[in-house]
Amino acid sequence: MTDDPKTLVSTKWLEDHLNDPDLRIIDASWYMPDMNRDGRTEYDRGHIPNARFFDIDEISDTRSSLPHMAPPVEKFMSRSRALGVGDGHQIVVYDGAGLFSAARVWWLYRLMGKTDVAVLDGGYPKWLAEGRPTEDLPPVLKDRHITIHRQAHMVRDVTQVAAASKLGDHTILDARSAPRFKGEEAEPREGLRSGHIPSSQNMPYTSLLNSDGTMKSVSDLREIFHNAKVDPSKPVITTCGSGVTAAILSLALERIGNRNHSLYDGSWAEWGQFDQLAVEEG
Repeated sequence: MTDDPKTLVSTKWLEDHLNDPDLRIIDASWYMPDMNRDGRTEYDRGHIPNARFFDIDEISDTRSSLPHMAPPVEKFMSRSRALGVGDGHQIVVYDGAGLFSAARVWWLYRLMGKTDVAVLDGGYPKWLAEGRPTEDLPPVLKDRHITIHRQAHMVRDVTQVAAASKLGDHTILDARSAPRFKGEEAEPREGLRSGHIPSSQNMPYTSLLNSDGTMKSVSDLREIFHNAKVDPSKPVITTCGSGVTAAILSLALERIGNRNHSLYDGSWAEWGQFDQLAVEEG
């Protein structure tokens, strides 16, 4: 793959830059309840040297009843500063599943105006499989000022998505599995209807990944989007169950040079709970 410090970097690239003074590594491991894994516990057990743990559920808008919604600017600033992540830093985000929740934190930093941020391709599993260094000690954290310029065009709310669904002026891509998208499989969160947003298209995030958890090549990604008949002239809205794996689609769009995309933060956790919103199956 081609390393790009603004989207995706390899394990070799990261190890080669481990001692860079302005590198900040973030462990963004997060799991669905049915995975029976805990990101913080696994981080304490072992992580990439100098990695900081980013708690996706805590660094969120806890005023919302929806899971891990994007946090207010002030909260994001304070938490990033406490992690020692700020202006002038190159950020690399990874997770313990390979490429799962790291893209969500990549998207959050992009939402807050930070572009020098990349996801580690293959994540912690690939790092371990290659015998690269780890540690179980917390890093020394020094407060670092961070300037935020929130990019409002990168996020969409339910009203905007409903309008896009009705007007057909956006491509809405759903990263959930095909059975969930079709309404053939119950949602993992209780109280949600099954199905998908009318006029949306299914693009399971797993279709963008190789068997080892790395992202497919740029040429393969372009072919996937082309075969899905994603109109490059239309803006794209990515969505999923709760705004986590939708960010993998957003990352893939960036990899192929498509900058005209946004993420539906509430995703199916929001859409699926309101009877007033239409749902399609099949």
